[in-house]
Amino acid sequence: MRAGAADAAQNTPFERIARVGQATSGVVHALIGYIVVRLAFGDSGNADQSGALATMAAAPGGTAVLWVTAVTLAALALWRLTEAVMGKRSDLEDPSTLDRLKSAGVALAYVALAYTALRFALGSGRSSSEQSVGLSARLMQSGGGKALLVAAGLVAVGIGAYHVYKGVSRNFLDDLHRPVPGVATVLGVAGYTAKGLAIAGAGILVIVATFTSDPAKATGLDGALKTLGTVPFGQVLLCAAGLGIATYGVYCFVLARYGRM
Repeated sequence: MRAGAADAAQNTPFERIARVGQATSGVVHALIGYIVVRLAFGDSGNADQSGALATMAAAPGGTAVLWVTAVTLAALALWRLTEAVMGKRSDLEDPSTLDRLKSAGVALAYVALAYTALRFALGSGRSSSEQSVGLSARLMQSGGGKALLVAAGLVAVGIGAYHVYKGVSRNFLDDLHRPVPGVATVLGVAGYTAKGLAIAGAGILVIVATFTSDPAKATGLDGALKTLGTVPFGQVLLCAAGLGIATYGVYCFVLARYGRM
């Protein structure tokens, strides 16, 4: 019964669109990495998903590209949600509760990114960092709101730490059909580690902003990366972070081709 339901929901056309969504996510990450490297050399921009999508919007044919981005990412989100409920077709056993939760969490992340891409396609996209500052300022006005912000920061730190662990331990190889090109391992280690450090840094800044009552510091990934640029050897560190995030973007193309779904 479970296998039949999974096959019905996870048909080949749906899988192909979801894989395109994985590649689309790679493009977004590559653009974030590009923006970060530009920041290292004094340019301006938002080093987050909204900045990447704004860059897409400004390119020739950007609106059409954004619509494709929104649709394919929504398909990928639905695919991951299906995994959370039914498990992967390639798994012989029912997924554990932790596996279901991870799939659900990834699905939510893709839903958020698809929605943001849709907003930019409709011409109403906004900077994620500006929205984060406004929301953080409102939450900091109450004790419950501050507790929620600290919890969100801790979750981000945990997610970042998990990404680093997944990269360093090479556990990401379990997500791929074998054999894969040798370069996939290099891309995965560098990409997961860089992305994890950036997410963890964003979470730490949210916690610091909460305890110092400074919502301007709670600007997510963009704020974390720009803060990195202010420390000694900041230019070098920003370049390394940008190249690392872009590397994760390239790894997403490996996932699109070889990912177990």
